[in-house]
Amino acid sequence: MFETYERGEYLISTDPAQFDLHAIHAYLHRAYWSQGIPRKTVERAVANSLCFAVLHGKAQVGFARVVTDSATFAYLCDVYILEDHRGKALGKWLMECVTGHPALQGLRRFSLATRDAHGLYRQFGFRELSNPDVMMEILRPDIYQQPRS
Repeated sequence: MFETYERGEYLISTDPAQFDLHAIHAYLHRAYWSQGIPRKTVERAVANSLCFAVLHGKAQVGFARVVTDSATFAYLCDVYILEDHRGKALGKWLMECVTGHPALQGLRRFSLATRDAHGLYRQFGFRELSNPDVMMEILRPDIYQQPRS
């Protein structure tokens, strides 16, 4: 079952029928963390994640995506609110909806990466890695700028 949350003239929905893939791709294609991401990659990521669309009327003005097994682990990514809609506490409300979602309760680890929104995420219990020595990654920051074969 999909979740829907309403506040004033805004709506947050987890229903994929509400997602505007064109709008999501348009933002992510220019975002610092996914610059140049192909549309097909966005489509595949959205289809295989728990997503939250922030809607103003029929226009999608924000988004968040959670990669999860809905039991032990979740990774929050691709969070944004369009510039024209910032300053209305939509990011905070979006995080309330994400962290309160039934599929994301009781997780052992919920992680994210951010360059500039630490203050927002700290309000929801996120902290720097408690033991970074045990964490590893494969990072390919320029993968979307590489020539495709």
